Amino acid sequence: MAITRRDLLLTSAAAAAIPALGSLAGVPVIGAAEAQSAGELPSSALPWRHALSLFGDIKYPADFKRFDYVNPDAPKGGVARLISLGTFDNFNIAVAGIKGSLAPAAALIYETLMTRAQDEVATEYGELAEVAQHPDDYSWVTYRLRKEARWHDGKPVTPEDVIFSLETLKKQSPMYASYYRHVAKAEKVGERDVKFTFDAPGNRELPTIVGELTVLPKHWWEGTDSQGRKRDIGVTTLEPPLGSGPYKIKEFVAGRSIKLERVKDYWGANVPSQIGTNNFDELRFEFFRDNLVALEAFKADQADWIAENSAKQWATAYDFPAVAEKRVIKEEFPINDSGRMQAFVFNIRRPQFRDARLRRAFNYAFDFEEMNKQLFYGQYKRINSYFEGSELASSGLPEGQELQILETVRDKVPPEVFTTAYQNPVGGNPEAVRANLREAAKLLKEAGFEVRDHKLVDASGKPLTVEILVQDPSSERIALFYKPSLERIGVGASIRVVDDAQYQNRLRSFDFDMIIDQWGESLSPGNEQREFWGSQAADMPGARNTIGIKNPAVDALIEKVIYAKNRGELVAATRALDRVLLWNFYLVPQFTYGFSRYARWDRFSHAEPLPKYGRSGLPTLWWWDAEKAARIGKRS
Repeated sequence: MAITRRDLLLTSAAAAAIPALGSLAGVPVIGAAEAQSAGELPSSALPWRHALSLFGDIKYPADFKRFDYVNPDAPKGGVARLISLGTFDNFNIAVAGIKGSLAPAAALIYETLMTRAQDEVATEYGELAEVAQHPDDYSWVTYRLRKEARWHDGKPVTPEDVIFSLETLKKQSPMYASYYRHVAKAEKVGERDVKFTFDAPGNRELPTIVGELTVLPKHWWEGTDSQGRKRDIGVTTLEPPLGSGPYKIKEFVAGRSIKLERVKDYWGANVPSQIGTNNFDELRFEFFRDNLVALEAFKADQADWIAENSAKQWATAYDFPAVAEKRVIKEEFPINDSGRMQAFVFNIRRPQFRDARLRRAFNYAFDFEEMNKQLFYGQYKRINSYFEGSELASSGLPEGQELQILETVRDKVPPEVFTTAYQNPVGGNPEAVRANLREAAKLLKEAGFEVRDHKLVDASGKPLTVEILVQDPSSERIALFYKPSLERIGVGASIRVVDDAQYQNRLRSFDFDMIIDQWGESLSPGNEQREFWGSQAADMPGARNTIGIKNPAVDALIEKVIYAKNRGELVAATRALDRVLLWNFYLVPQFTYGFSRYARWDRFSHAEPLPKYGRSGLPTLWWWDAEKAARIGKRS
C-alpha cells in the first residue's frame, strides 16, 4: 500500500514499518437496484459507495457520524512533542525514497481520497472524496470529491489536482510507479468527479488503492515561490508546501525540528472519518541521530513519548524516578494490523550470493536463540514467515487451495516446497550450534566452496568476503553478534556503519553485500508485492526489492495474490507466495515482537478501548489532559 499519514507518523516515532493494503470491494450507498449486475450498467446507473472493504461487510452505514473508537468531545489544545530518528532535507513527498531525506511531518499536511478505519480489516471511508463507484469487473473507478474540500489557501480541491498527483507521483517515484502501474488513465468526468481507468479488468484491489492516493495541489506546484522562482516537483525542497489536511507547517530548523500547527478553519473538521481526531493544537518533531540520545531527551522531559524498539533498552533503561512515581507510563500495544519480515538480506545481484545453498548456509550459522538470550532478554521470537504475525503466514505442508495454486508453478520452485515444512535452524546450546555449523559446511561444499587456511574459498580459490551495511548502533550490535558465526564457517565478514544519507544512496544504487531490512505486510496484500519481490522492481533504483529477486514463480504467485477473487483465495495465494520465498533462502530471518512498546509522560488521554487495528493510536486519537498534566508537573 502507499504510505499513509498514520504510517509515516509511526515511522517517525521509530515504530513499525509500512503496511500494505490489498484487494477490496465495496458497499453501495445510493443508486440503482443492487440486484442488477453493476458491470452491465452505464456509469450513471451504478451505485455510489461511501466505503470500500476487503471481501466483506462494511461496519459503518452511509449516514454514520463518527468512528466508534474516537471521543467526539475530545478537547482541542495542547502541544505534543514527538521524537523522530534521523534527519531531513526535503518536504517533497513526490521524490521521497529517491532524493533527499523526507521529513515525515510533511505527509501529515496532505490527505487522501479515502481513509482507513482502524477497527476493521482494510476498510476505507471517504476523506477528500465523499463517494465512489465502480463496475463489477473492477475495470475502472470514479471518485466524487467533497464540494467543501479546500487547500489551506482557500482554493477548492479539484479533479485536476487528483490527476496531477497521480501522473506526477508515477513519474517521480519508483514506489508509486509500481503501485499504480495498472492505472492506464485518469480523467475529469464531472465537476467534482475523476475517473481512473485500468489496463485490464479483474483486479479487485485497484479501485481502492486509487483511494489511497495522496493528493497534491497542482496550482501550487506549478506556481512560483516567494522569490519568483518556478517550483519543480522533481527536486527536493525545504519550502513548506501547501496542504489540505488538519495541520500545516508552522516553522522548522532544517534537519533538526519541525512544528505543525492545527488549521483552525480546517475544511474537514466535520467529516465523519475526522471527528474526534487531530486534537493537538501543535505537533513538534525533534530529530535525533541516535535512539540512545533520544531516550535521554525523553527522560529529561524534552519529548512526550518515545517508541522503544530495543528489548535491552525496554528491560534496563526505564528505571528513572519518573517511572517509579507513575509520572511516566510504560505501555505495550498489540500489533494486530500487520505482519512483518525482518532479516539479514542478501544482494543476489552479486555473484557470490546466487547459489541458494550458500544463502541457506548463512541461516545455519545464525544462532538466534543465543542472540535472544544475550541481547534481548529473551523477549523475541524467530521469524518463520514473510507474513509473520498474521493468518497469511504459511505453515506445515501445503494443502487444499494453496496446494492447487502451487501446482501451477511446480516446475519453477524448489521441490521442498511440496515435501518439507519450512523451519529455521534452532541453536542456543553448543551441541545444536555445532550441528548447524556442520550442516552449513555441507551446503557450502555442495555449492563448490571449501575452507583453506581457515578461509572459505570458491572453486577459483577466491575467498568469500561479506560486508554488512548498517546505519545505526542498534543494527551494528546485531550484525556484530552475527559476525563471529560467519567467521566460524570461513566467511570474511565486516561491518560498515554509515550515516543516513550514505546508507540511502547505497541502497538506491544497490551498492551493498548484505543489509538488515524489513517489510511490513497488511492483512490484505496486493500490488505492493510487485515492488517487494517482483522482477520489474529488481533493478529499479529506490524500489523495495532490495534483494534483487527475479523469479518467474514469484511473479506468477504475486499475480495470484493480486487477482484473488475472495478472502480464502487471497490467503491461499499469499501462503503459497510465502512458502516459495522462504524456500529460496533470499534472506536470514531475524526476530519479531507482537507489541509496540511506548513510554509516555502521563499528560494525555484517549477513548476506551483503542481500536483493534490502530496500535497505540498516538497521537491521532489522543488529547491533552489538563488535569493529568497539572498533577505530574510542568514540562522541563
